[in-house]
Amino acid sequence: MVSKDIYFIPEPSKWPIVASLALFTTFIGGAMLLNQSSNGKYVLILGAMGIIYMFAGWFSSVISESLSGSYNRQVDVSFRMGMGWFIFSEVMFFAAFFGALFYARVLSVPWLSGEGHGVATHQFLWPAFKAAWPMSVMPNPASFTAYKDTIPATGIPAINTLLLLTSGVTITFAHWALKKVQRNHLCAWLAATVLLGALFVYLQAGEYHHAYSELNLKLSSGIYGSTFFLLTGFHGFHVTMGAVMILAILFRSLKGHFTKNDHFAFEAVAWYWHFVDVVWLGLFIFVYWL
Repeated sequence: MVSKDIYFIPEPSKWPIVASLALFTTFIGGAMLLNQSSNGKYVLILGAMGIIYMFAGWFSSVISESLSGSYNRQVDVSFRMGMGWFIFSEVMFFAAFFGALFYARVLSVPWLSGEGHGVATHQFLWPAFKAAWPMSVMPNPASFTAYKDTIPATGIPAINTLLLLTSGVTITFAHWALKKVQRNHLCAWLAATVLLGALFVYLQAGEYHHAYSELNLKLSSGIYGSTFFLLTGFHGFHVTMGAVMILAILFRSLKGHFTKNDHFAFEAVAWYWHFVDVVWLGLFIFVYWL
């Protein structure tokens, strides 16, 4: 047990460098796959295996430190500040993609059609271009894939919105159960949250299959396809990671690791999950609805 006056500093860890290498390998594999490299899928699988190894090992180390009593109030405050800054960085990450969507829809498309100061550009680059969103006519059919239709807000997007909003409620109920020392209710609500997250990802995968196979909507389908798949794809990745973290919290809850006064790991994951919910609402409104 660490004294209240001693700030815990962990031993040098390999996990940050393992995480960096795994993520870098994953992104390289993804880029190779998108560029139709024959070895891309193998590099991507290698990166994914590295991420799984990193999560399992790093989670194990932090949990062991927590159970050993290494953390005190000062460490708890540092964890809260760190998680706050991490979520802020995620907000900025998605803000960049929302900014790209805003720039394309509100600024670039009208400008290219000749509005404002874009008259000369319109005449020089694409005289036949007319402002419309999404752009249904591609400038170079050989380089871009023309899609048959867009993804409406009804159907799977509306269902997924309901699923994520419900999952925000279930994880809040789990928090209340934890504070009331109701472990059975805590675990049940956490399990419900994991299932809702998994169902969200499953339905989104089905939506992607429908978009690719039936609507011919792809990353190469101009600015609409690019912004659609980047925003929804990265959000789906965050939902997947959030569900994995909640699953880890569920396993810890089953073992009785948390008390009503000492459960920051639970709170951190709940904060992250609520952030994911809010981002989805923005996606649903600006990508699917408007």
